Amino acid sequence: MEYRVGIKEMPVGMRPREKMQARGEAYISDEELLAIILGNGTKNLSALDLARQLLVTYDGLRNLREASLEDITRIKGIGPAKAVSIKAAIELGRRTAMDVKIRDYVNSPADVSRLLMEEMRYHDREHFCAMYLDRKGGLLIKEEVSVGGLSSSIVHAREVFKTAVKCSAASIILVHNHPSGDPTPSREDVDITRRLVEAGNIMGIDVLDHLIIGQDKYCSLKEKGLI
Repeated sequence: MEYRVGIKEMPVGMRPREKMQARGEAYISDEELLAIILGNGTKNLSALDLARQLLVTYDGLRNLREASLEDITRIKGIGPAKAVSIKAAIELGRRTAMDVKIRDYVNSPADVSRLLMEEMRYHDREHFCAMYLDRKGGLLIKEEVSVGGLSSSIVHAREVFKTAVKCSAASIILVHNHPSGDPTPSREDVDITRRLVEAGNIMGIDVLDHLIIGQDKYCSLKEKGLI
């Protein structure tokens, strides 16, 4: 007979809530954070067991973010209330990552990564975005230009520059993700970038860089000398 240790039976320092109170959220694992969100488990499974089962089923937080409420409730022990709590927590994280009000100047690829990494690295399709900047590098607007397939996105210059003209942008930074998690640029990525740079030169709008977002890392085509 398998014996499972419930959270209340753990030493105080190992319980997720108490551990977070003592050490702070940065020292809590994904599993423990999920357990805190779940609140409690079932008769046979602790909240930690359920959290572990979720992470194993979806191979980490990246895929869990894309799961629907219906998908999550298929996990035994996860009812509608727990599923809603999980999705709400993930959405709060996404919205926090999108809040650029206090970081509205883009001066380097690292700035772009800091603003968009959390929003874009979990997508299971290629999302192509453009950041439109004023003459001082201030972010006027960030817009999703297109959504492609698993390994490619279709981008038309007219869609990229339509918004640039509308908001009187002086320059643009292009950003897209690689669902594989590997930000290495493809031949197509380089070709598309060069076409957009040429279009920008004609219109008098500089394409400053193109960043590819991977899993916890990025690649700047400008830093690579590819544009």
